[in-house]
Parts: sequence; structure tokens; C-alpha cells
Amino acid sequence: MDPHGETSGAGEDPPSADEPSAAPAEDPPHPQSYPSSSPSSSAAQLSRYESQKRRDWKTFLQYLNNHKPPLTLSRCSGAHVIEFLKYLDQFGKTKVHAQSCPHFGHPNPPSPCACPLRQAWGSLDALIGRLRAAYEENGGGPDSNPFAAGAVRIYLREVRESQAKARGIPYEKKKRKRTATATPPPQAGESSTCASAPGSEGPPVD
Repeated sequence: MDPHGETSGAGEDPPSADEPSAAPAEDPPHPQSYPSSSPSSSAAQLSRYESQKRRDWKTFLQYLNNHKPPLTLSRCSGAHVIEFLKYLDQFGKTKVHAQSCPHFGHPNPPSPCACPLRQAWGSLDALIGRLRAAYEENGGGPDSNPFAAGAVRIYLREVRESQAKARGIPYEKKKRKRTATATPPPQAGESSTCASAPGSEGPPVD
């Protein structure tokens, strides 16, 4: 999802107007050879993540310039980042039901409603991750990074919880599976470590 609505089209190249015209029928054109794309040229192209990160960074800087009063990046705080996230809600495509809506908490509502569209929590969380990286790539320090502020993390958590309740779709983090290490059996002639020492009382403590 592109959180910036109309701004996403700025990064697309317009169709080329220099396409070859049709040759006359009596003089068929000779086959034209085109250079094949080498691995080095394809590796030089920006990845989708890097392209999106550049667009997000450009959009945020434009937001600061249009802010009233205008803001500089050095004076930007976590509160301004939260304002930016709320500003992006007008371009959202996710229906978030209000508590008074009869579809509140239903993941598949049977009929439409007048509840507003918002940016999905997952999109905002990914956006903040890209902007946090872009800030430091453009000379900002990790200690002064407004996208890593505690207020921003709290806001994202509140958005996640409220949208989970409103949409009836819980957001659960994937738990890492612990790999159980098998304990080799004791060798012949060796005593088990679970055996109680002579004179001790009670079961052994792990």
C-alpha cells in the first residue's frame, strides 16, 4: 500500500514518445538488435524497498515544508511524526469501524457503513521503519531520530490495538520456536547427574 495517495505516481517514468514508426510495406525494416540487460545493470537498479524509502523521505520533507509554521528537520520531534501519520489517514484505504457502528468488531461486515477510511497499522509500522532508516542515512544520529521516539511507538501500539478491536482482526506476533537440544545418555560406568548425593535429603533441584 502506498500511504501517500497521489504522490506515488511521481516516481513512475512516463511512457516513451520516441517509439519507432511503422516502415513502408515495400521496404520492410531489418531486424534490430537490442543490448541484453547484464547482471551488473540490474544490480545497479534500486530495489523496491529503496525506491519506496526515497519516496517516503521526500514526502515527509515536503510535509515539513508545507507545515504551518514550516518545520526544519533538526526541530522535528516525535509529536510531529505522529501529526504526519494522522495526516496520512486521509489517503488510507482501511475501514475502521467506530464503537457506535453495528459492524464494530466484525471482520467481514455484511453491509457498507459510513465509518472513515484509515491507514492500516501494518502500513504505518512499515513506513516508520523506512523513515527511521532514511533519517540516519541522511546524516541524522540515532539518539536524535524522531521516528524512534517512544511517543511514536506508543502511538503505533494504540493504533494496532484499536484497529484490532474495530475490525475484529487480532494482530499477533509470531513466536519463535525454541529448538530443544537432546541430552546425550550417560556413558557406561558414569553416574547420572540426577542421582542424589549420599546423605542428601529430598529430590534433586534442576
